[in-house]
Amino acid sequence: MARIRSVTGQIRTLLDRGWTLTVSAPGGPESGEGMPAPVPGTAAQALQAAGLWSQEDPAPLHDRDFVYRTSLIGHGPHVLRFHGLATIAEVRLDGERILTSDSMYLAHEVPVTLDGEAELSIRFHALHPVLAAKKGRARWRPKLAEPAGLRFVRTTLLGHMPGWCPPFHAVGPFRPVELVEETGPLRVVAADLRSGYDGRDGHLSLRLTVEGATPGTAGSVEVAGHTAPLAFDGVDGFQADLTLPGVEPWWPHTHGEPVLHGVTARIGSVEVDLGRVGFRSLAVDRGLDGNGFALLVNGERVFCRGGCWVPVDLVGLSSDRAAYEPELRRLREAGANMVRVGGTMLYEGDAFFELCDELGHLVWQDAMFANFDYPTDAAFLTSVRAEIAQLLDRTQASPSLAVLCGGSEMEQQAAMLGLPRASWTQAALTAVIAEESVARRPDLIRVPNSPSGGPLPFIADAGVTHYYGVGAYLRPLEDARRAGVRFASECLAFANLPADDPLGVPALHHPRWKARVPRDPGASWDFEDVREHYLETLYAVDPRRLRYEDPDRYRRLSRAVTGEVMQAVFDEWRRAGSSCAGGLVWQWRDPWPGSGWGAGWGVVGADGSPKPAWYALRRAFRPLRVILTDEGVNGLAVHLVNDTARPVEALLRLTAWRDGVVPVLKAERPVTLPARSAVALAAAELSDRFFDTTYAYRFGPISHDVVTAQLLSAERGAEPIDESHYFPKGRSLPRQDLDLTAVVEAQGSGGGDDWALRLATRRFACSVHVEDGRFQADDGWFHLPPGVERLVRLRPRAGSGVGVGVTDGTASAGRMVPDGEVHALNALAPVRYRGNA
Repeated sequence: MARIRSVTGQIRTLLDRGWTLTVSAPGGPESGEGMPAPVPGTAAQALQAAGLWSQEDPAPLHDRDFVYRTSLIGHGPHVLRFHGLATIAEVRLDGERILTSDSMYLAHEVPVTLDGEAELSIRFHALHPVLAAKKGRARWRPKLAEPAGLRFVRTTLLGHMPGWCPPFHAVGPFRPVELVEETGPLRVVAADLRSGYDGRDGHLSLRLTVEGATPGTAGSVEVAGHTAPLAFDGVDGFQADLTLPGVEPWWPHTHGEPVLHGVTARIGSVEVDLGRVGFRSLAVDRGLDGNGFALLVNGERVFCRGGCWVPVDLVGLSSDRAAYEPELRRLREAGANMVRVGGTMLYEGDAFFELCDELGHLVWQDAMFANFDYPTDAAFLTSVRAEIAQLLDRTQASPSLAVLCGGSEMEQQAAMLGLPRASWTQAALTAVIAEESVARRPDLIRVPNSPSGGPLPFIADAGVTHYYGVGAYLRPLEDARRAGVRFASECLAFANLPADDPLGVPALHHPRWKARVPRDPGASWDFEDVREHYLETLYAVDPRRLRYEDPDRYRRLSRAVTGEVMQAVFDEWRRAGSSCAGGLVWQWRDPWPGSGWGAGWGVVGADGSPKPAWYALRRAFRPLRVILTDEGVNGLAVHLVNDTARPVEALLRLTAWRDGVVPVLKAERPVTLPARSAVALAAAELSDRFFDTTYAYRFGPISHDVVTAQLLSAERGAEPIDESHYFPKGRSLPRQDLDLTAVVEAQGSGGGDDWALRLATRRFACSVHVEDGRFQADDGWFHLPPGVERLVRLRPRAGSGVGVGVTDGTASAGRMVPDGEVHALNALAPVRYRGNA
């Protein structure tokens, strides 16, 4: 049933104040005085605030009981709602047990009668003794998570995956606790809200279940400027079906506008707010061979790109809008249009889906299963059925939810461990998830497991895959095409370095640094080894020798290389004629709190800071994109991608540079980019003479080291749209004097802290980036060709002291000014800049 935001006559009181927490041995008496505890929140969060637990050295929490207490005041019948209790919980009201729960993924409603003040307590039992008591032999035992008994209990694997994430254990009322009182003439029990789109018109069906209605009770529903009566069935239901001619549909933001429409129902004097709904259709194009997986939204093929989600607050597990919004907006800013919530994480809160609806992010949602061989007894499957039902009910109106997947790497784990084919799938579990999806969200695309499809579950050229050919398997960049990837629901895991080296961070390769570099459990290598492989391949250096002879150079090349690899792979997958319809980077955000410790999988740091790889993905994800690919003896291909809803008139300019400064080929032509399309043309079409752009024929020495393709707007005075670069001799251009310039400019006339750098170069500059202790550049790690100016905005860093007057001449009237350096990988030295007021 759909989530009901508010109802006339229903009073919801959030129980978020006055909670205390005490600790005890498993099943034993509580010791000490209670400490203040945030609710919603976790035991780790409360202990951290009391100075009894640390993120840097996190103590285990599954060997103790934690008891939360607060007082309630009320009279008469009420309902207590618990939206998430992690994990083995026992709830008492004035000492009387009213609820037990063994799943952190289930919400509960408990009717109670209050007579003044009452004590509410929740005891969270130690998980390890519970797991030790579980019996039953699995068909396999994965190395991903420990202990093995986690397969029996519905709790997150976060905190239990060595080498992947910090050991922060989820214990406590991590989702809201509410007290609900009904004071109105009617009680709205449930709402079944369904929407659809046929390419022209929207369709909405609503059924409200209401207690206390009579045959004379009138009802109506309003959506998108249309109002329809709700017909009473004579018992407890009100039903309406609407067609909305020509309604504006919901699109992922890269392909249109994520239009939402409010839905309000009225039953007599009672008003029901059902939130907002979007009208869209979903389908999958399997291709001519039946092995593809291309998502069609409103009939249009969408190349899905984005990342695999990591909870923003791993300590408190916050589900507030304020926690989600910065990261989801950063995802949109990068040009991503899909986010995957994987089976190793947890179900996110309502605000997550609301923001994805608003921002135009498609959501790939895994059920919270991963790698294990799960039980099939009736009690376990009943709990799973309720878990999936609740997830789909509370997201029923959400147009962003697009894919429901049965979990992560269960089929792959069984297959890779050599089990017979009949053991790969978990039929009973898959059936329960499918049945609930059909009943509650038939509009969703269902995937049995990620990865799955093909003769092996992890084969790249059939169904969905976890693609690490380029990445952990050290394959050359050409493998991104050779593998024939159809859809990568995970891909391209690298140890991505942060942009800065904050004070107190250990040196690269120091044991304290390496302790937080991700690795697969049991592997003799980590993901810095993977990064160094591509550093050696792309830049022709010995990374081990460079690391100790020139650590600064090593860090800069390491920051650049993962973004270069990711951009190259996504360019291959987005080109015209590609077999691939999507890729989601593993992972979007680092799980370890703090800044600068280790080099995690995230393209964004745990503090929200974009890493150099993020800027590369932002270029690769642009809705309007020009891509260059080496087609061997067929020369250079130029691919023009337009995901937007309207055609674009542009000018395509191709330039080949000798020594990064002399144009040995200049060609251009007007082009039209049809709406929501990808087209290709040969670079040879742009010139009236032969030019060996890819150096395929090798007639004499190569004449150039870079080819630049620029896409310029014909509608806005040749304003730059996008550009790409091809390096026929490799990315390791010689270091030389580039004549790179940086001019500081004040932006606006308000006298604030808005600044920009105007960058230009006489010779091609590689991976240009800005370093400024007080300001953060809004772009970086880009290539800059001659004759092109790039204006880079500078934004004050958090805690930089911007706005505070200083007396060293760098600011006047309290205005901080930029003071830093511009670097390029092929420059002999950085360019120093210092602004003035």
